[in-house]
Amino acid sequence: MHGVKRSVISVAVLLSMTACGKPATKPSEDTGPGDGAARLESAGSSGQVDPLRNAYFGETHVHGAYSLDAYIGGARLEPDEQYRFAKGEPVTLYGKPHMIGRPLDFVALSDHAEYLGEMYSAIVPDAPGHDQEELDQLRNLNTLEERRTWFAKYVVENNRGANPQHPQFFQGFDSTKSAWRVAVEAAERHNDPGRFTALIAFEWSSAPGGANLHRNVIFRGANVPDMPVSSYEIRREDELWDWMAGLEAQGIQLLAIPHNSNASKTMMFPEVDAAGEAIALEYAEKRQHFEPLIEMMQIKGNSEVHRDFWTADEFADFENADSLAKFSGRTIDKKNFVRWGLERGLAYHKEVGANPFKYGFIGGTDNHNGASSDLAEGKWVGSHGPEDGSVDARRTGEVGGWAESRDLNPGSLAAVWATGNTRAAIFDAMKRRETFATSGPRIQVRFFGGDDLPGDSTDPKTMVEQGYEQGVPMGGDLDPTETAPTFTVHAVKDPDGANLDRIQVIKGWVDADGGLHEKIVDVVWSGDRTPGANGKLPPVGNTVDLTTAKYTNDIGAATLIGSWRDESFDPEQYAFYYARVLEIPTPRWSTYDAVRHDLPLLEDVPATIQERAWTSPIWYAP
Repeated sequence: MHGVKRSVISVAVLLSMTACGKPATKPSEDTGPGDGAARLESAGSSGQVDPLRNAYFGETHVHGAYSLDAYIGGARLEPDEQYRFAKGEPVTLYGKPHMIGRPLDFVALSDHAEYLGEMYSAIVPDAPGHDQEELDQLRNLNTLEERRTWFAKYVVENNRGANPQHPQFFQGFDSTKSAWRVAVEAAERHNDPGRFTALIAFEWSSAPGGANLHRNVIFRGANVPDMPVSSYEIRREDELWDWMAGLEAQGIQLLAIPHNSNASKTMMFPEVDAAGEAIALEYAEKRQHFEPLIEMMQIKGNSEVHRDFWTADEFADFENADSLAKFSGRTIDKKNFVRWGLERGLAYHKEVGANPFKYGFIGGTDNHNGASSDLAEGKWVGSHGPEDGSVDARRTGEVGGWAESRDLNPGSLAAVWATGNTRAAIFDAMKRRETFATSGPRIQVRFFGGDDLPGDSTDPKTMVEQGYEQGVPMGGDLDPTETAPTFTVHAVKDPDGANLDRIQVIKGWVDADGGLHEKIVDVVWSGDRTPGANGKLPPVGNTVDLTTAKYTNDIGAATLIGSWRDESFDPEQYAFYYARVLEIPTPRWSTYDAVRHDLPLLEDVPATIQERAWTSPIWYAP
């Protein structure tokens, strides 16, 4: 591991392959990701196909006015306004102008299928049922107490009960179809191949007993059904896959992304199927086919790992959102987290012949203001209207039924490596799992593996060419081999954000007796640090001034490139590998709030964080 040598790559070389087309500058003082005045142009806006692929950044999980829970909180952005926000245009959010700062490359608006028709009746003046008493109440809720009472009566008691169903003010499936047409037609208007991709999507929001089993369903093109399906028609995930299979048989291409596994009450990575039967080959294959990705992080916390269960992982304390356990009978359990699911998936592959939890990684926010990827820590205005829309609410309040507001975060960013910025190219990248997630910054990261892969390249373009020609990219499968594989990694900082600390590779494997194991390797890092006697790399340092909520890029590196060979590789063991990129410390949103309003720092949340990126895994099976 030659961290020092591998980190010294010139910006001139880096520019030849980055999608952003802007150098990684080193300002003397920076207020955080997304705060720079310059905007990035949408990657690949020329529409040209790049065989080495570009990084495109976007959103796969956002709710606007057509989601009932968002509307109750005051969200009034309808699809057209949501797309304009995603493109970098200003909108009015709760009476104030608001902008994302940098336009996105793609967006999938994912309003809940549940109550979609009801919201059409509530929003559209001449829609059937618009004048019903319940909907008139909905449109005129004023106080937070009124909103929570209405929400508990018509949503919580229904959705999380034993027999969820449409309420009495539902006007039938024609209203659902009408609302769906609004979403589809808006996506068609705003989709601009080569410049901006509007993916058609919805959220299926099953919550048995309060367990989060939600999925965002995304379509490849404009060939979509005449309405989405809700958890009132289809209660469990295996029935959702059957519905999807029926659409596939009609030539409709789609996929589902599970999210927020940290609140799933251990049901996201189960030991049995929805019928209570042991996981079998057919179940595993169907789940793997329809669910290639999982949401790594969102406003309600990071679902990679938790410090209580991964004590050897020094970076497992990132946005753990412990207060999830204070609501709806949820617990913080190891089996709720993605790394556990990946490891258990290897065991299933060994036991039944397929991996039901073969998930690549994607990001999302679950923002309920209609504001896609509103991720800048230094400019965060909350995510759920009045629940966290003021400084006091963020410091002392809660998002009802979910978490204390101080435990929330702005969410995560979805990223794909695709040949162009089109629906087909973005979807196909998701389907093959060539995706990564970041906790907000526009970090770019490449990750390749192969048993014949050179590990000595210091040129990013050469590394990528070798990766595709002699190995597999993130999301891929290594062929059975007797030779220890080599993994190559390259990361570039957000041009408007913080420098990089290090790149790690996380390996998980299952032994001959079915035991699950993992290890974390620091592959490449900034500066002249040397691992200590315990094998740990010293911290990168911390330049954050807590009195001003500012930091400097005097430490860290703008780009890192390196490789690692798995010398302990056993060709008979099932394994996965993924890369994790860490930034230097920067202020958390709560620190920005405190400094901006001359308030004391919150004592029970970190004042600084290390933002990060996660690549989809590469898998090995004998």
